[in-house]
Amino acid sequence: MPTSSRTTHSKRGDGGVGDGGPRRDGTAASARDRQDEIPGPPTAGDVSDHEPTEGVELPADVTDEVERLTRLARRATDDGERAAYRRRRERILEPHGFTARLREDDYLVIHPEEWLDDGTVRTDRIEDLSRAVELPLEGPGDPEDWSAVDAENRELAAAVRREGGAVHGENADALADFMGNHCAKPIASATAAELREFREEYFVRNAWPSADQREAIAESIALAFELAGEPVPE
Repeated sequence: MPTSSRTTHSKRGDGGVGDGGPRRDGTAASARDRQDEIPGPPTAGDVSDHEPTEGVELPADVTDEVERLTRLARRATDDGERAAYRRRRERILEPHGFTARLREDDYLVIHPEEWLDDGTVRTDRIEDLSRAVELPLEGPGDPEDWSAVDAENRELAAAVRREGGAVHGENADALADFMGNHCAKPIASATAAELREFREEYFVRNAWPSADQREAIAESIALAFELAGEPVPE
């Protein structure tokens, strides 16, 4: 996914990184005021894809994934789906000691969890504000072009149908639905975990596959990746 512009310093004029600075009405802003969610504990089976790194701030792939999951949560219409994206986001950040919330100016702020003091971040007590990452979620710099992602996936699914026939085509259409609507990513960039979720959960529950489709699903996925010029992730 294209990477959005990042700001790693506080915007002090309006509460800044912590949202704990003064508001326009002079009161302190609570972390809960603009936090887009307060996640519950990870569910059984939740496993982070990112290993914590001692002494190093957040890797770029972590911030990219946190941004992607936040956008998916904002666009989700189902409460359960929205909560699932947020749990995944917190699960990725937790090993690094960071947390995230949405500021009122539509910036996603990712900062060390240790900055929280009784639910509030006060920037005047923090020595190094540059540890935070601020990501704009609105405006022309939005990195997620949903129509482009969907078009790319549909084109690949059509190629699978031409190459492999109707059964593989139906399976590829289901994979395009999953990758576009649930992952917001091209099929070719799917991870092994995402493909496992597709096969074990989405495909059987949402695609209403025939016996032929079920039997062919592994080959369908392999054909999609072959036509995309990428190896199937393991």
